[in-house]
Amino acid sequence: MIPVASYCRVSTDKDDQANSFESQRRYFQEYINRQPDWELYLTYADEGITGTSTKKRAAFNRMIRDARLGKFRLILTKEVSRFSRNILDTIAYTRELRQLGIGVLFMNDGINTLDPDAELRLSIMASIAQEESRKTSSRVKWGQTRQMERGVVFGRSLLGYDVEGGRLRVNPEGAEIVRLIFRRYGLEKKSAAAIARELEAAGCRTLTGQTRWSGSQIMKIIRNEKYVGDLVQKKTFTPDYLTHEKKCNHGEEDLVILRDHHEPLIDRELWSLAQAERERRNRRGEPGAGHSDRYLFSGKIKCGVCGASFVARTKKQKDGSRRRRWSCGTAAAEGCRLIETRHGRTGCDVGKTLSDKLAAEILRQTLGAMRLDRELLADSAANIVLEAIQAGERRRAGGAERLEREIARLAQKRGDMLDAFLARSITEADMALLRERYDREEQVLQARLEAARTAAAPAALWEDIRRHAAGIISGSTHSEIFYKSILDHMTVYKDHSVEVRLSCLPHRWVYVLERGRFDAPVPISVSSPFSSG
Repeated sequence: MIPVASYCRVSTDKDDQANSFESQRRYFQEYINRQPDWELYLTYADEGITGTSTKKRAAFNRMIRDARLGKFRLILTKEVSRFSRNILDTIAYTRELRQLGIGVLFMNDGINTLDPDAELRLSIMASIAQEESRKTSSRVKWGQTRQMERGVVFGRSLLGYDVEGGRLRVNPEGAEIVRLIFRRYGLEKKSAAAIARELEAAGCRTLTGQTRWSGSQIMKIIRNEKYVGDLVQKKTFTPDYLTHEKKCNHGEEDLVILRDHHEPLIDRELWSLAQAERERRNRRGEPGAGHSDRYLFSGKIKCGVCGASFVARTKKQKDGSRRRRWSCGTAAAEGCRLIETRHGRTGCDVGKTLSDKLAAEILRQTLGAMRLDRELLADSAANIVLEAIQAGERRRAGGAERLEREIARLAQKRGDMLDAFLARSITEADMALLRERYDREEQVLQARLEAARTAAAPAALWEDIRRHAAGIISGSTHSEIFYKSILDHMTVYKDHSVEVRLSCLPHRWVYVLERGRFDAPVPISVSSPFSSG
């Protein structure tokens, strides 16, 4: 009896393909049973595996190893495309098997590799199978790119977002961790390693449910533009459809960039601050760790008696709102106000708390008390921000020449779209949607090209920036990032006074509540070298 092996392969694991796989196995069994001098040795089967490479086809590789051990004398397979879609693999393996005295019978193609003219016919059929794979790969890539342009998300879920049906849905628990990471990194200037240690200590969980964090995980989150609402896809690409190996896209293919694609977890102000901090660290190294950054005044309010930082305590009011107050962290840690101090006396007896509302009012009045040319500051801030925006646009656009290339590539996409429609790869409705999208993209590119050629500063944008900057400087517009950056610290004393010091300034502002209460936001008297009187 001649031992005969059979080989089956289906490219996907969908139900209809699984039925095809079973039918292949039954067919080979029945065919071998009809041959009086044959017996089935084993059926080798790969499910859901591509045929362009043998690297991940475990059953195929096991079949070749068994052939080298002489366990069978013939291999049955449905057709050349099932055996391999790579012409080099097809010829190389069939030659090796023929040298071992083992033939391969491609039943639908009518080719037996032991026949004299088999290799010529096999080369032709293998070339056709490989070309079909190339066309299929090209169609799949084209279709995926069009889906990306329509905003469909490819990829897996990430911390703070769940990917469902090609859409990003906010995961509240993960989103809070992401916001905390950005605040600590961008505002508090903590290192990635320090943030990782704090998250571990707090028991925060990663996307996989683990409580172990690393600095590289933190930096991966900091660099991910999805958290500011943007979507950049095709960061990796597959240069060879035969090997399917992915490589980082360093300009070999166009990225698909959609701004304001989904609900952001952080605002652009904090995103820009985090990216600037990342660039600074890349140039100068990691700075030391600082205080927690959960709230605006975290680590910014000090005790005038023991020097400890005030900590926040939030209490729910009868109307359902929450009120935050700050008290000495030393007393809070001990569970009471009395502890042993280094002076040998008992207790941190500052005995004062500061409401969040009052602390914000003190800071606002400090900024308002400074004798500054606010108009000049607003103009300068607007100029700096506008220049930064224009510099970023120039980096992204790469000048007029790059924009012209993008417009040319868009024209090529229109041609590909028409070819796909004529080949019936897309419907008329799909073509209409793509045409509308390409029209919008062309309008944007033409407008950017015109702006790049004229290099004219948009006056309306400058006015908007200046208005926003003036509001922040005057205190009428709230900006947590600005306040967090400009406030060095406040010190609360027993005598109902609060001392304020701003970053990079040697002066101090002292506030005394006339009624002696620390829960009333006004009135406050001011004493400062910059006092307005």
